[in-house]
Amino acid sequence: MSPTTTATAPVLKSLYQRSVADYWNAERNPVNLLLGDVSGTYHHHYGIGEPDWSVLEGPEDTREQRTIEELHRLETAQASFLLDHLAPIPVGGRLLDAGCGRGGTSFMANQRFGAQVEGISISEEQVRFANEQAERRGVADSARFSFRNMLATGFETAAFDGIWNNESTMYVNLDDLFAEHSRLLKPGGRYVTITGCYNDVYGLPSRAVSEINSHYICDIHPRSAYFKAMAANGLVPINVIDLTEATIPYWRMRARSPHLVTGIEDAFLEAYTGGSFHYLLIAADRV
Repeated sequence: MSPTTTATAPVLKSLYQRSVADYWNAERNPVNLLLGDVSGTYHHHYGIGEPDWSVLEGPEDTREQRTIEELHRLETAQASFLLDHLAPIPVGGRLLDAGCGRGGTSFMANQRFGAQVEGISISEEQVRFANEQAERRGVADSARFSFRNMLATGFETAAFDGIWNNESTMYVNLDDLFAEHSRLLKPGGRYVTITGCYNDVYGLPSRAVSEINSHYICDIHPRSAYFKAMAANGLVPINVIDLTEATIPYWRMRARSPHLVTGIEDAFLEAYTGGSFHYLLIAADRV
């Protein structure tokens, strides 16, 4: 099997998708790997909640590790909050993690719900890593990861009780994404996303949002685009929660961590505190 095909069709359907896949195949960022090493659960998203700022005090030789552990706690809290809004999931249910990264939220869902979880990514390296983690955890029969495109997954219609995107919607066209999610969800199934989106009031992305787009090779959508695309594809929002204030402390702590900064922290803080960028949870039901 070639690196760009499944048994039935090409996975990467554009040069842009190839560029995104290349980025994540090569990514070895300490802020993802060092934080994941804390518990063996590797996230590819950000955190929410008030940090324990005391970790920045005390002995300097252990300060970095204390900060890593605290940031990991906040990222895990974000994933747990997402899963709170996915529940309830029936016993023996089936879930899809669209844009699964190294599998962190998938493993949390598998453990919480006892469900079969399918994680998909266009990064073969992420898929390899996540499947290796599943083997180490002894859950390879119930948490599986595959090289697939979230816009054309190849899974059967009405296959899933729940689907989520955890900070991965900015890489795709929302109409195409929600059309595929709507096809895959059973009637009454739940979809949840946590995502950054730019404030429509600004008209166009702010300078800080444009900097984030450039850094991650993504295209952050306006807030309104989510609700328009959901409405067009049979997904009815049941909860919309503004997490902007809840994520700002995470970014402030990360910006004070010299071994973890990536250079994009100031742009996130400028965008969030200036009001041009929002961090939302949207939960919707398939009707």
